[in-house]
Amino acid sequence: MRETVQAFTPETIGVRLDKWLAEQDSLSLTRSVIQTRMEQGNITVNGNVVSKNYKIRSGDTVQVVIPEPVSLELIPEPIPLDIVYEDDDLLVVNKPKGMVVHPAPGNLTGTLVHALLYHCGDRLSGINGVIRPGIVHRIDKNTSGLLMVAKNDHAHVKLSEQIQAHTFTREYQAIALGRFAEKTGTIHAPIGRHPVDRKKMCVTQKNSKDAVTHYTVLAEVNHYTHLCLRLETGRTHQIRVHLAYMGHPVLGDDVYGKPFPNLTGQCLHAGKIGFVHPVTGAYMEFTSPLPDYFQAALRKLHFV
Repeated sequence: MRETVQAFTPETIGVRLDKWLAEQDSLSLTRSVIQTRMEQGNITVNGNVVSKNYKIRSGDTVQVVIPEPVSLELIPEPIPLDIVYEDDDLLVVNKPKGMVVHPAPGNLTGTLVHALLYHCGDRLSGINGVIRPGIVHRIDKNTSGLLMVAKNDHAHVKLSEQIQAHTFTREYQAIALGRFAEKTGTIHAPIGRHPVDRKKMCVTQKNSKDAVTHYTVLAEVNHYTHLCLRLETGRTHQIRVHLAYMGHPVLGDDVYGKPFPNLTGQCLHAGKIGFVHPVTGAYMEFTSPLPDYFQAALRKLHFV
């Protein structure tokens, strides 16, 4: 167990503790991880557990206890990966439709994490815990497309910072039901847990987070629209919730819309991803062509 004890200087008085700790390179922890550690009692001030919005006071001494990593109990699986880019710090993976990103009840094997463990071994960041090694962000099981994976904690922190600062490029393509009154627009509506069905998200003012999605209509045929969407924020199910809220659910979305014949889940593809490399500082951008299921849906609906 590693401990860091810090006595504060006058310049730090009044600064939020989680913000100050997130700026300490020696810890390599994101602000959200720090807040979780505070809630767990692994970060204390003068020996006491404090709230995540605690502000530093004169004479405070903070103790950060970082638990020893728990050995991974997941068994690597030789699942093929479509690797778009890889270096010593990160990977960009093209996830197929139907693959779950990390283990969860009902999906304990066959996930992207199992495949990454086989490919990378122990060369994955550990910030997100033993069941999510390397996972910086996620896309839904039945959404296809590009994902970043961090190979070390430094890369994980730097990539996460870009997501939090909304400087991380994420563009999707989708087929939605109905036609849009405006050919370009922005959906700015907060997203939180559904008050009744806790497995679903919804647009709500209660216990929600700000959510922004920009869209551009690419084509319209009959009662269907082919869209390009850019995420400014990255809330759970954001595109699916926002489009359903607008009255245009994603084609095949059996949670926020309705099923579509011969299509398993939503017709949604993460086709572009862009970020600043955590070590070189160079901006990198990658694209993924529309997969077969998406092209088949376009043909069936007579877009092509």
